[in-house]
Amino acid sequence: MPAMTTHAPAPAPTSYPRHKIKVVLLEGVHPRAVELFESQGFTVEAHKAALSGPDLADAAADAHLLGIRSKTQIDAAFLEKAQRLWGIGCFCIGTNQVDLAAAAARGVAVFNAPFSNTRSVAEKTIGEIIALHRSLADKSAAMHRGVWDKSAAGAHEIRGRTLGLVGYGRIGSQTSVLAEALGMRVLYFDVAERLPLGNAQPVRSLEALLEQSDVVSLHVPATPATENMIGAPQLARMRKGAYLINNARGSVADLDALAAAIRSGRIAGAAVDVFPDEPESNDEPFRSPLMGLPNVILTPHIGGSTAEAQRNIAEEAAGKLIKFMNNGTTATAVNFPEVELPLLHDGHHRVLHYHRNVPGVLSNLHKVMADLRVNIVAEYLQSNPRYSYVIVDVDPSHGEALKEGLKKIPETIRLRTLW
Repeated sequence: MPAMTTHAPAPAPTSYPRHKIKVVLLEGVHPRAVELFESQGFTVEAHKAALSGPDLADAAADAHLLGIRSKTQIDAAFLEKAQRLWGIGCFCIGTNQVDLAAAAARGVAVFNAPFSNTRSVAEKTIGEIIALHRSLADKSAAMHRGVWDKSAAGAHEIRGRTLGLVGYGRIGSQTSVLAEALGMRVLYFDVAERLPLGNAQPVRSLEALLEQSDVVSLHVPATPATENMIGAPQLARMRKGAYLINNARGSVADLDALAAAIRSGRIAGAAVDVFPDEPESNDEPFRSPLMGLPNVILTPHIGGSTAEAQRNIAEEAAGKLIKFMNNGTTATAVNFPEVELPLLHDGHHRVLHYHRNVPGVLSNLHKVMADLRVNIVAEYLQSNPRYSYVIVDVDPSHGEALKEGLKKIPETIRLRTLW
């Protein structure tokens, strides 16, 4: 995928001074995100490391927007302190590091970047499939020790072999296309119905996929259903001499069981990029039961760590947060009703009202406006079972009185205005 050339939209009218909008970015988010936020007049603070506890509160409790990657954990306790927080951007694919329900309850919209590092992870997976079939990591390590071990024993082409993909979403399906182009047969298992690309074939169960695959590659999110989904029983079902690749989440594979299967010769090798417990920084030591095992490629959670992917992620996630602050747009939010209206017209005011989804709230909102003789020029409402979010554009009149009236609606959770 070529690098995107996204540009943030021009600053839109706002009733809140732009320089007072504080954006806090953690975990070394790509500098492109800083450029985009600053181009809007926002004040940006960037930190290289993940933060937690008091350090997280000190850095970000007064932020309006917060950008994180995969290590910073956003829980209900932090959200309780972050009274000014409107939006969180996960500059990665996953959002399991955020308590989404607690964020929704406080009116904090959460966005991610599910598309931008897809190609990087898929390419890494293909490279590892080839490397495992040729024992390239071990051969290279031996050469560095001065050992010349020229042998074809255990080395295979990947053409004609079967790749089993557990999860056929964005990354799984791209991996499928690349693998098929190299001559592999592709099977996949997914709990959701997925349209196969090329000649990929769905299978009825995880067990069926494990039994038929020469390589099993995991591409699933971290959920209770996927925790240790590959353990000793599943490894025993795999073909003798098969390979396992995990570029997904550290919780989905039992590494002790995998290490035992490699020692026994049941599994011929593995490539693992994600771990149940990962160092918080590059200065901390790494430990894993897979260390020192033959034909095992270990990488430090770099599946999406290419220059192209990190820039694309920065543009995608920052762009969503900018649209949310400037326009109220929640399209693609993972925990919010999705609402989008065109850019605010210069002659109008915009009301962003987030509330509990119970009968009568919209009627009360309209009554407040009617009593103030406020003319509605555009309106868009979306709801989920618990919450509703409405954007209303109105003719400019009775601005402060309108805000106070809407705040008094009992079901109101958050209210923001743009003009």
